[in-house]
Amino acid sequence: MKKQFRDRPIAIELFAGCGGMSLGFEQAGFHVAAAVEIDPVHAAVHHYNFPYSKTLARSVIGLSGEQLRKEAGLEGKQISVLTGGAPCQGFSLIGKRTLEDPRNILVSEFVRLAKELDPTCVVFENVKGLTVGRHRKFLDELIESLKKLGFNIRQPVKVLNAAHFSVPQKRERLFIIGTKLAGDVSYPEPQTYWECPEESSLFPIKKTPTVLEAIGDLPNIDTLSELIKSDMTKIQVPLKYSDYASAMRCENKAHWHYGYRRKWDPSLLTSSLRTNHTDISKRRFSETPPGGKEQISRFFKLHPSGLCNTLRAGTDSARGAFTSPRPIHFRDNRCISIREMARLQGFPDWFRLHQTKWHGGRQVGNSVPPPLARAVASEIMKAMGITPTPQSYQISLGNPELLEMDMSRASKYWGIKTPIKKRDRKSGSKKRKQADIEKERLAKTL
Repeated sequence: MKKQFRDRPIAIELFAGCGGMSLGFEQAGFHVAAAVEIDPVHAAVHHYNFPYSKTLARSVIGLSGEQLRKEAGLEGKQISVLTGGAPCQGFSLIGKRTLEDPRNILVSEFVRLAKELDPTCVVFENVKGLTVGRHRKFLDELIESLKKLGFNIRQPVKVLNAAHFSVPQKRERLFIIGTKLAGDVSYPEPQTYWECPEESSLFPIKKTPTVLEAIGDLPNIDTLSELIKSDMTKIQVPLKYSDYASAMRCENKAHWHYGYRRKWDPSLLTSSLRTNHTDISKRRFSETPPGGKEQISRFFKLHPSGLCNTLRAGTDSARGAFTSPRPIHFRDNRCISIREMARLQGFPDWFRLHQTKWHGGRQVGNSVPPPLARAVASEIMKAMGITPTPQSYQISLGNPELLEMDMSRASKYWGIKTPIKKRDRKSGSKKRKQADIEKERLAKTL
């Protein structure tokens, strides 16, 4: 480990995606020494944004703690935090022991690696639906499994809303925090609120940034011809914008928090490839009131004075490769860009996503908002008795070609076989096939 990284507590992320959790923990003062992500395209984007971290483009299944330590150069080092949010689509509740069901293997692998790596703390993040109904059994078994490993689980477990942590989006996620520290780790208290007098009277907090404050300073990409074929272009930085936009632009040292400063060009607008909307779609978008849903596509239209609806990822190629609908811009008659999605998720402007709208949208929609992850990580740092210090060290971002790779190129880059199966179009009912065709038609139209 390089000298400039040695004094920081070590974090490892499983199911890392593009790195929303990684960024939050880095900003809180952790050194993200390794990240594991099965999707080679997402792994490439993570490697671009965190070139100092060891990115493993592979499944956690069959990956031993010893092997992970060796590849990341962590032999003999204490790991402070193991984080992860196993994909939740496959959770099964059939059977007496849900964690033993093969369809839930990714969660059981998280528990296994928590045992083998023996971190001081664990953070498991997932959908809030695990706290209710039949899914509660799954949650209880996960908690008991972590307890058996010696982790004291902070209870009751909490669902945190990103809107309470300066993210201009309504997004709720479950966090399980476990520790082997002598003391306890607290959940972070809300820092911002959105038109909730009850909350504002309980906490000394400020108002959550609005959609206008988050993306109002960004240009209308439909006026920039360069963005028809490229996802980036030079722009004139506006003279005035909100405090939130200033933070996303990382205009002063405080905006980097305790993370490593990146070398980047603030005048370069990235992750902004245009969508070729039809005139009919544009007309429908213009007729949709802010805060409402467009009648045909059911796309949500952002309200400048409101918050963004929960951004979602859509599906991978094995499930038909459908991108979850991006909201309609509050001002321009188009869907928002990937950069605007990133702003609404709390990603700073230096952080880049895959150049395509499909991969980029999935990366944002699958990620933990960095400010929310940072709030959780800061509580762990506090419980560890560590006072982080701002970093003056600057690092260069990775090779931009990492942001252009399709699945085949990315798999070749990592030296692996393509792990994402192609979709079986022969399966499913006639009705399902027709629905798929309609979705594809709509995607091309919009």
